[in-house]
Amino acid sequence: MTVLVAGAGPAGARVAQLLSRRGISVVLVERLKRPQDQIFSSAVIPIRALHELRVPISAVSTFWSGWQLFDPNGISHEWFSDENIGVVLDFAEFRKQLWAKASESGVELLLGWRVSSVQSHINSVEVLLVDPNGSKQIMMVDWVIDATGNRRALLGKPELRQLSSNDHLMEGSGIEWILQGDEMNTFSWMNRVTFFLGTKWIPYGYGWIFPMAYNRLKIGVCRLPPAKEKRLVPLLDQLLNLINENGLNNLSVIDRHGGTIRSTLRRSEPHLSERIFGVGDVISTANLLGGEGIRHALASAEVLADFISKLCLSKHSSEISSKAIDSTYKSLLRRRLGFRWNISNKIAKRTWLSLSNEKADMKMTALINGMSKNSSAEDLSALLFDYRFERYGFRLMPYLFGWR
Repeated sequence: MTVLVAGAGPAGARVAQLLSRRGISVVLVERLKRPQDQIFSSAVIPIRALHELRVPISAVSTFWSGWQLFDPNGISHEWFSDENIGVVLDFAEFRKQLWAKASESGVELLLGWRVSSVQSHINSVEVLLVDPNGSKQIMMVDWVIDATGNRRALLGKPELRQLSSNDHLMEGSGIEWILQGDEMNTFSWMNRVTFFLGTKWIPYGYGWIFPMAYNRLKIGVCRLPPAKEKRLVPLLDQLLNLINENGLNNLSVIDRHGGTIRSTLRRSEPHLSERIFGVGDVISTANLLGGEGIRHALASAEVLADFISKLCLSKHSSEISSKAIDSTYKSLLRRRLGFRWNISNKIAKRTWLSLSNEKADMKMTALINGMSKNSSAEDLSALLFDYRFERYGFRLMPYLFGWR
């Protein structure tokens, strides 16, 4: 049994490693040549995820113990814990470790290669590969896994007719820069993750400043506007405004990156097409409320690895229809992510699509003020990482669900 994985991000590298450990032959194809290339990921995760998802400590850039929110009026609200509650990852180092673990597990890692095309047959897949020199090679495998992120390079962008009637596809974009400072000009941003909410900062989205090692800061903006909205200020202008408003315009820029955001609310798009599975952002595992993707990409990799392993061991796997496999895979992933997932995405849709006027700013200000009075740093972590909205009590629920 041979499986080819296209894309060696967190989901692709982890599913390749897990399948190889189960005795399956795995080829991992990655178009990048170095782990330092194209590192668009804010990479903030709760501290418990280091153990749960086997993240090496060498991939941690810094720890943090507080939340800071700037409301639509520019007022700062802070919550701190006595202990560290999260980390910011060094994404390049994390990717490097994932590749190393995959190779150690027996995965054949092809860096600088790309998948040009795939053709499914009854019991196999014909894959056309292109090596770093442009030479082409055909490989026959049993299954292919599309781990190319929201590009869905192999499965293709989901058409609206493929989504269930209660699903919705959201699309947007983000830019992030890494700034180099010193102890003086980065001190006020260390030991906390900071978000900027409201139209003063960015309509239809949010901004952020995250600390890193060596007095570096990640600063970025992201927006998910309505599909028909045309009156948008260039995203770069909004990032520069955020930098200037916070007095960071004198810091040197050591990296610039950005990317698109594309995800469905309920993940009703096909997770399997013939003999091609999707994993990670390909099947919308990035959560839309806070833009968090790494944890859920890794979780989807674990679900898919277990599922494919059992499928390979089944004597009747060839008799199972693609529709049944797709349905079972979706069900397993839904169970792993939990019922709060859909609630958080519904809130994200209502929040980001409407955050464009004074009325929306007033709602956001009321929500943040309510959290300032009733919440702790741990409560915010429970909200943004675990989607436990009930911790905020009935007084905040109307704002969370858009009833006011």
